[in-house]
Amino acid sequence: MSNIKSALTIAGTDPTGGAGIQADLKVFQEREVYGMSVITSVVAQNTLGVQEVQHLSIDFIEKQLDAVLKDIPPQGIKTGMIATVDMMKLIARKIANTNIPYVIDPVMVAKSGDSLMEEESRRVIRDVLIPLATVVTPNVPEAEILVDFAIKDQEDAKKAAKVIVDDLGAQAAVVKGGHLQGEAIDVLYDGGEYYYFKDARFDTKHTHGTGCTFSAVITAELAKGKLIKDAVAIGKEYITDAIQYSLELGKGNGPTNHWGYRLKGVPNHEEDME
Repeated sequence: MSNIKSALTIAGTDPTGGAGIQADLKVFQEREVYGMSVITSVVAQNTLGVQEVQHLSIDFIEKQLDAVLKDIPPQGIKTGMIATVDMMKLIARKIANTNIPYVIDPVMVAKSGDSLMEEESRRVIRDVLIPLATVVTPNVPEAEILVDFAIKDQEDAKKAAKVIVDDLGAQAAVVKGGHLQGEAIDVLYDGGEYYYFKDARFDTKHTHGTGCTFSAVITAELAKGKLIKDAVAIGKEYITDAIQYSLELGKGNGPTNHWGYRLKGVPNHEEDME
C-alpha cells in the first residue's frame, strides 16, 4: 500500500453528510485515495437548507493547511466553499508553485439562486484562484458569474468554458449542463479541444451535494494520475449513478448516493438500500 495516493479537500462542512467536506471524504474513499480535509467554515445545514455558518479564523485554517502539507503532501487538491477573500488569498499562497493538480468547485450560488459571495470575493476567485486551477467545475449560474454573460444553451456553455481557460487562466473548465434544458450535457474545454459528456436526466429533487461529489471524483482521479478528460468522464459517470440511485433521505433536497455506481445491474437494489 506504499503507492496509495492522497487527496485534500478544503471546504465547509455539512453535518448531514451530503455535501462539503463530508461528501468529499466519502468520494475519496470510494475512489480509493486517502482523503484529508481542511475545514474553512462550520455550517449548520441539512436537506432543507442552511441555518447558520461560522467561519474559522485565517490563522487556524493556515495551521490546518500546514499540518497536512508538511506531513502528507497530497497528489490532488480541491476547494469548495471558500467564503472570504482572506481565505482565498491564503489558499492561493499555500498551493502556488506546488504543481499539485487543483480542482475548483466554485460554490457561489445557492440552490435558491441567491448569491453566496460579494463582488470582491468573485473578483479574487477570477483573478487569484482560477489561474492556479487544473480544472474549474462551475454549474451554469456559477459560470455566468465568472464570465459575466448569460448561458442559455450548449453553445453558450462552450463559450464560457473557453473564457475560463483562455481569459481567466485555468488549465481546463467543465461547465455542467444540469441547469439547461434537454440532456444533461457537460462541456469540457482544455485549451485545445472540447469534450462532451452526456447522460440521462433523472426527475428527482435529491441532488444535494452533486457539485461537491462531481469535483471530488475529478480530484481523486487526477491524484491517481488520470488525464483531465478521463477524470471528468469518470466523474460524470459516477455522479449520474449517484443521482439515479439517490437515497431519498431527509425532508428536503436529499443527498446523492455515494455508492450508487455499485448498484448498476444489481437486482433488487432497493432492498440493498433498506
